[in-house]
Order: sequence, then C-alpha cells, then structure tokens
Amino acid sequence: MTKVPRILVVEDEEDICEILKFNLEIEGYDIDTAHSAEEALQLNLAEYDLLMLDVMMGEISGFKMASLLRKDPKTASIPIIFLTAKDTENDLLTGFNLGADDYISKPFSIRQVVARVKAVLRRTAEKSRTPESELLVYETLTLDGKRIKATVDGKEIPLTKKEFEILKLLLENRGSVFSREEILARIWKDEVYVLDRTIDVNITRLRKKIGPYGKNIVTRLGFGYCFEN
Repeated sequence: MTKVPRILVVEDEEDICEILKFNLEIEGYDIDTAHSAEEALQLNLAEYDLLMLDVMMGEISGFKMASLLRKDPKTASIPIIFLTAKDTENDLLTGFNLGADDYISKPFSIRQVVARVKAVLRRTAEKSRTPESELLVYETLTLDGKRIKATVDGKEIPLTKKEFEILKLLLENRGSVFSREEILARIWKDEVYVLDRTIDVNITRLRKKIGPYGKNIVTRLGFGYCFEN
C-alpha cells in the first residue's frame, strides 16, 4: 500500500491553515496544522514528510523553528517550505541558508502551493528510490548513502538534505571541479527560484559542519568547487 504523505502546516493565521488543509487534503495528503511554532514543537515532527512553516510567527519564528529542526538529527532531513509575505533577497537567502526546499511568498494561489508541494515531495521520493552506494569514506569522514547519515570521527553531523547531496557529489567525484551551474542543475534540479549565492551559503555552512575536512572543499576561483585529498 502506498504511504500517504503527512504534511504539517505551521501558520498563525487560522484561515490560511484551514484553506491549506482543505485543499491539500483534496490532493490526497494527510494534513495536520499548528498555529504556532511552540505548538508544533510539541509534536513528533520526525513522523512528517514535509513541513510548511510561516516565517512571521510569535516568540519562535519559522526561521528559528527551522534552525532548531536542522540541529536535531531526527528532523534535519525533513523537507521545509517557508510561507511568508517577506520576499526580499536577504529573506530568501536566510530561508535557503537554513536548508529550505522551497519558499512561497504571500499572497499565493492554491494551484501554486499544490504544485510546489508536489515538486518537493517528488524530489524526496526520487531520492529515496535511487540506489545509493553503501559508504563514501575519506579518512574519518563517512557518508552513509542508505541511512542518509554523515559522521566525522564517529560523531554524527546533522546535515540538511542539500548539504548532504553536495557533499555526496563532491566526495563521489574527488578532484573534479563543479561550477555553481552544475551544482544547481544536479542538486536543485527543477526548483523554481534559486540564487547562485545559495551554493556559496551551503558550501560555507558545510565546511563548518565537517570540521577538519572543511579545508578539503576547495574553491577554484572562476570555476567552482571540488573536494581535494
């Protein structure tokens, strides 16, 4: 039996919650709602296939909630779509810097939301069906493709989905230089709006997370990035 994707909508405007719940349930999804980040954080978030987070909420914003989730290995890889009336470049970069899979600006059409949700869930499903090599190992840096787990010196590193995919691409092709355009095409694929700077932001964050191996991710000015021995 095909598993029905579970989606949690976290939005402080109850009307928007109900509209999204009604229309996404028509599409066949299992929808839960929460009206604050505090309420959502009381749930077992690891059970969800997708989180839709309003950015502007009370004490804990959508950005802050996403940051908390990305630090927890149990929720670090769950896809996130931000819903917000803020659509400046800095806000977009903040969202993608936190590992967002998409960013929908208000006001939005239901057709747009449904299309974005389907695209994110499709990419997630395709990844889970793709045969992965057992392990990618470089000294004490290990990437487990089946369990979607990265470790350094045996300690797990909470990578976002995009960070994991970038590291996997570079480790599988050590010594090969990938331009920003190539990384966007391979990792972000059919995403609607992605800035070139998003690559730089993800690389910077990835270098910090993998500690001593950050220096192995080398920038070739004017060309792109590679993982060197």
